Amino acid sequence: MRILFFGTPEFSIAPLEACSSLGEILAVVTQPDKPLGRGRKISPPPAKQWALKKAIATLQPKGLKETQTIKILKEFQVDVAVVAAYGQLLPPEVLNIPRRGCINIHASLLPRWRGASPIARAIEAGDSHTGVCLMHMEQGLDTGPLFARSILPICAQETAQSLHQKLSQEGAKLLVEHLPAIVEGRLLPSPQPEEGVVLAPKLQKAEGELDFEQPAYILERRIRAFWPWPGCYTWLKGQRLIILQAKTGQGQGKPGALLPSSEGLEIACAQNSLVVLRLQPQSRSPLEAREFLRGQRIEPGTCCGRKQP
Repeated sequence: MRILFFGTPEFSIAPLEACSSLGEILAVVTQPDKPLGRGRKISPPPAKQWALKKAIATLQPKGLKETQTIKILKEFQVDVAVVAAYGQLLPPEVLNIPRRGCINIHASLLPRWRGASPIARAIEAGDSHTGVCLMHMEQGLDTGPLFARSILPICAQETAQSLHQKLSQEGAKLLVEHLPAIVEGRLLPSPQPEEGVVLAPKLQKAEGELDFEQPAYILERRIRAFWPWPGCYTWLKGQRLIILQAKTGQGQGKPGALLPSSEGLEIACAQNSLVVLRLQPQSRSPLEAREFLRGQRIEPGTCCGRKQP
């Protein structure tokens, strides 16, 4: 089996391993290197790092519509392309290159959560279950017919990071189980249901700022959904605090006001309260909220939020 692989983040590593066990990966197509971390050092994406260790060719085009890029991809003469969180839509010129088409590993139970951020949006919405689908790609946004899917529960403390890891492994299992039959033409896809379509728009950095005019349960879900990116934060006495872990409480008060608490940094919301258990102050290391409070002079009633002094 001759495979062309499109993928970029850590999510793609388990599927890469699965494809390597099923056939020959002729090349890994991934996003360009970019600056990461505080030092902004130029770093290759995880998929490229994996390919380099395996001595597999890598391609990092800025776009997939360039004539030279399409020419190179055609020269591989692959049976199938596997796509796992590549980060760009594949144009028709690329979709038509593999003999058996392009198979996408999509981290949701389609047609729910089509789009760029299905994992985070499922947690944010409070879904009890999610999953992963093997989809035959077409020009529409995650509209292609499905070969197979697997269902997973979303646990009460699930973060986007932990769910990414589980769904990546589940996607790899689906490949091992079904990709040979797909390439051999023994497994045909079925159209997605027409009902239940929900879009999962790309995450925006501004979404991380907590609004205490909302119920506490919504903010608690958002903290888990947006970890590790864009992360959730608030402001306290002019200091930006990244919220790493929290739970809902029963406290009442003016939204944004700090409440007396023995558990952590408890903040009143429109409904109940948010108890921050772990946080990261600006330019400091993460620490327990109670430890942070021991070094501060903060009275109950002090308000959190950007507009506070």
